[in-house]
Amino acid sequence: MNALFTRNRIIGLAFAALVFGLDQFVKWLVIAPLRLREVGVIELLPFFDLRYTENFGVSLGMLQATSMEMRWLLVAVTAMIALVVLVWMFREKTLPDILGLAMILGGALGNILDRFGLGYVIDYADFHIGDFRPFLIFNVADAAITIGVVIILARSFFVREKGGDHEQPAQQPAES
Repeated sequence: MNALFTRNRIIGLAFAALVFGLDQFVKWLVIAPLRLREVGVIELLPFFDLRYTENFGVSLGMLQATSMEMRWLLVAVTAMIALVVLVWMFREKTLPDILGLAMILGGALGNILDRFGLGYVIDYADFHIGDFRPFLIFNVADAAITIGVVIILARSFFVREKGGDHEQPAQQPAES
């Protein structure tokens, strides 16, 4: 059991919980104290607003949950993805890989909780240049998922681990 809960994995689980908690806290802030649902838009900077949005779909608005069946299908699919990420996280050994996966896991859990409880995901962060929006309106969970995916992709393309964390190929006996 100790091999399963290594220091890096415990840090990863704690980081996933932190991402989840931060996502839910910020969503509570924009809904309760800031009343963004009623206000609609709060202009903060010339390029950043808080803009209340109910996202019934998944990435890029695909797979809209237009019925109760579709809502629960999206909850089930995203929960399965979160489970796969958790298993993957427990198979990794290096802290950067585990933290990237923890960001994905924490963000996924935050959005799953919204979809489970509300039927949609609350989005509010709106970066823009005038009327041009390079990103869809998003939340902390979406940002964490995106950053986690970028970390995993960057490490898989650009970092080769050296040392004892990975198995070495078995040496072949010399032929005579």
